[in-house]
Amino acid sequence: MMPNDANPHWIYNQTIKMFAAEASPPFEDDGELTQHWGKVWGIDNDVGQIRSILVHRPGPEMKIVDPAKRIAEIGSYGDLKAGWYFQSDTPPDIPKMQAQHDAMVKALEAAGIDVHHVEGVDSTRLKSCYTRDPLIMVKGGAIVCRMGARIRRGEELAITRTLAKIGVPILRTISGTGIMEGGSFAWINSTTAVIGVGVRVNREGAEQVGEVLKRQGVELLIIPLTGYDIHIDCAFLMIDKDLALVNPFGLPYDFMEELKARGVRLVELDPADDPWINNSLAIAPGKLLIPEGATNRTLDRLASHGVTWSTIPYAAMHKNGGGIHCSTTPLRRDQV
Repeated sequence: MMPNDANPHWIYNQTIKMFAAEASPPFEDDGELTQHWGKVWGIDNDVGQIRSILVHRPGPEMKIVDPAKRIAEIGSYGDLKAGWYFQSDTPPDIPKMQAQHDAMVKALEAAGIDVHHVEGVDSTRLKSCYTRDPLIMVKGGAIVCRMGARIRRGEELAITRTLAKIGVPILRTISGTGIMEGGSFAWINSTTAVIGVGVRVNREGAEQVGEVLKRQGVELLIIPLTGYDIHIDCAFLMIDKDLALVNPFGLPYDFMEELKARGVRLVELDPADDPWINNSLAIAPGKLLIPEGATNRTLDRLASHGVTWSTIPYAAMHKNGGGIHCSTTPLRRDQV
């Protein structure tokens, strides 16, 4: 009688030996991702050539804005009970918003980028066009955030379902009392990232992101934002390897000095610029997609570092509270 006939556990024991569970290589290894997830999802920098990106075209959810309802204290359209606001002195021009968003998508596709669209957006979530905030892309996949602003909480569901449909691994969802929004996260290089904490991001949320990064060998810098600033991407943008565009009035001095100490050169936004210029998008190293409104002084500074750019109108989209960077989340970038 063979051993496996005499003892059924023998087969199980031998199977374990033959198909042993192995921890290495890690989940985010290129070979592991390609074999089991179809593509090398995730990013480890903010400037490499973008291969795929996530956006949402403003849609029916914008119709929640009622021009008859205003919040006098902040001078904006809004309804505290219904949980929405539109921070402008004029109602949204939805067709113009859509046209400008379409122009952005066209520019992305012209750069060879695979554009994915969020599906199943809630009919009341008028900020959903800013896809940067409900998730953070790291090596190997996504971290789904927990939005700080209650009027945006719930956007995470559509993001989660869309990521699952595309096939993007979800490495973590911010939980407990953590709050985190992707606009306050940035890669400095492949081994260093930064999170700005403030009114939309707390230390608990930042530390949960840091737990994922630590296991990938990435150092996380946690810095305070100034005053009531919402996200770090309104003042800090990596635009090339070791080159950043910064608004010095929106960043702690210590952080700018730390960047310099780490070999990052800073291009300062001119005070006369539209602040949304800092919310541009690096499509590839030294290649930007920026909104109209940059002064020649800032453009000359960029050109002196070999940076090139394409310009699109985006003022109608700005009125809802976000720019080009806010409107895009790269899902895959080349390493640099």
